[in-house]
Amino acid sequence: MPTTKSFDGSVFLVSGASSGIGEAAAVALRQRGAAVYGLTSSSSTLASARERHPAVRWLSADVTRRSEVGTAVAAILAEAGRLDGLVNTAGIYTFAPLEASGEEMMRRQFEVNVFGTVFLTQASLAALKDSKGTIVNVSSTSAHKAMADQSIYAATKGAVESLTRAWALELARHGVRVNAISPGPTLTPGIARIPMPKEMFEAAKEQILRTVPLARMGTSEEVAHWIVTLADPAVTWLTGQIVGIDGGLSVS
Repeated sequence: MPTTKSFDGSVFLVSGASSGIGEAAAVALRQRGAAVYGLTSSSSTLASARERHPAVRWLSADVTRRSEVGTAVAAILAEAGRLDGLVNTAGIYTFAPLEASGEEMMRRQFEVNVFGTVFLTQASLAALKDSKGTIVNVSSTSAHKAMADQSIYAATKGAVESLTRAWALELARHGVRVNAISPGPTLTPGIARIPMPKEMFEAAKEQILRTVPLARMGTSEEVAHWIVTLADPAVTWLTGQIVGIDGGLSVS
């Protein structure tokens, strides 16, 4: 049964850990006994993250820069000597109609959501093979539930789901499990920062209430619970799966 085996002695790296789902996942893993390294994208968020969660070890690296993530993982291994789990939550989203989607916006979403996930996983791979560890990626209901004005974001998350399944096959022979969660609309600080007109934002919230069967947005803590479940050392025969946590949106 999941969540019965302690995380004591295990070492986890969580990207995008300074806010939202990543922050909740880092806290939840630490509460279960794991040594947690939280990766944040800039030094400006590092101090506040350390102040809020002193039990988490914090590093700063831009996931779109392969050299920076390599340095961060090397620092973790030098200090902890191992890595048992990687949680790829770093991501950005910009919702816009296709005709209003500029090249810079599109490239940035792919750089963070797709290449950032790839680079951090590559940097962690040797250590995860040694520990027969686990990888949990973060996708989105948008990857398989078509919604207007989200085509570019949805494409990046579709890529994350494809990577998850392919890596699960590729890494199974090394004992490394790879799964992903697919959250629906979730209350995070990033929601308030989505660059869209206020009227569009309010209309989107109303649409969520109409289309999500449970008639509300999820919380970061609810999503983090399932990250911890997928990462649990007791969950030994689950890999290549995309777990939807969306209040029923994907089946509506």
